Amino acid sequence: MAKAWHLVRRPQGLPTIDDFALHALPDLPLETDQLRVRNHWLSVDPYMRGRMNDAKSYAASFQLDQPMTGGAIGEVVESAMDGFAPGDIILHMGGWRDGGTIGLEMTPTKLPADLLAAGMPPQTFLHNMGLTGGTAWIGLLRIAAAKPGDTVFVSAAAGAVGSAVVQIAKAREMTVIGSAGGAEKCAWVKDLGADAVVDYKAGPLVPALAEALDGLGKSGVDVYFDNVGGDHLDAAFAVANDFARFAICGMIDVYNDGKPQEMRNLIRTIPARIRMEGFIYTDQFFDCMEEFYADMAGLIASGAVTMRETVRDGVEAAPDAFLGLFSGENIGKMLVRV
Repeated sequence: MAKAWHLVRRPQGLPTIDDFALHALPDLPLETDQLRVRNHWLSVDPYMRGRMNDAKSYAASFQLDQPMTGGAIGEVVESAMDGFAPGDIILHMGGWRDGGTIGLEMTPTKLPADLLAAGMPPQTFLHNMGLTGGTAWIGLLRIAAAKPGDTVFVSAAAGAVGSAVVQIAKAREMTVIGSAGGAEKCAWVKDLGADAVVDYKAGPLVPALAEALDGLGKSGVDVYFDNVGGDHLDAAFAVANDFARFAICGMIDVYNDGKPQEMRNLIRTIPARIRMEGFIYTDQFFDCMEEFYADMAGLIASGAVTMRETVRDGVEAAPDAFLGLFSGENIGKMLVRV
């Protein structure tokens, strides 16, 4: 019998394990347009924290005492849905569980057989070929309109989205400064090709960024890809070139406490004519899906884009894996292997 995590209490601040409960799912016969799946990989992502609130947002709130959802890679065990057969490997939204029954509302999609046959690991569609890689690609190339020769600053550059941004930017001949916390993460970002890395745990960001820019012979940043908010966003205002473009992807600094953002350098938006735009992956993905898949698959095949995975084992580990996102436990993409 399959098991799924349920949200049993709305978190106040940082979630705790007591906000979740693992329950068995009913083992019922399939109805029309349903699949029975066995999950192999689950994704946990920072955006899921917002879904734990009872508030209007771009993603529906998790309902209390109901199975939670999220990205997953699974194998079809039984099918009552046209176009799917046992053995198919699929991407779907029936995550936070080890399997069970899913319907069309979970948007099952067969993974490309040619890419799997060529050796692409299925879980790649939960990161570089999926949500995080697509977010990086859209934010950098579509929202910020980054181009060869630009100087790009990326916060949380050792995370799943940030590390993809670093590599896509380098593949497009941009100069990249990444921010990460601690020596190990900074070293990995440097290994990915970043021209400079600042350790935000080592001291104030603005002088660190100014030193990095000076060392690269750059006057400022043309593009800022924000995954953090807070001091990182404020520092980007301080070092932005005229007509800089800011792609606002996430603000993990305030996902749990909701504190107001203090922007001491926001005034530079006017004289520097900075354009700042928040974006959601699904707003643009379906318009550029084929282009993204072709480009990213090529970058992965060439070795220009790689991913480091932080893996927790067993469906029971899902909440701990999720909470680890907020304490910096992941390098690259956090995954749960079922």
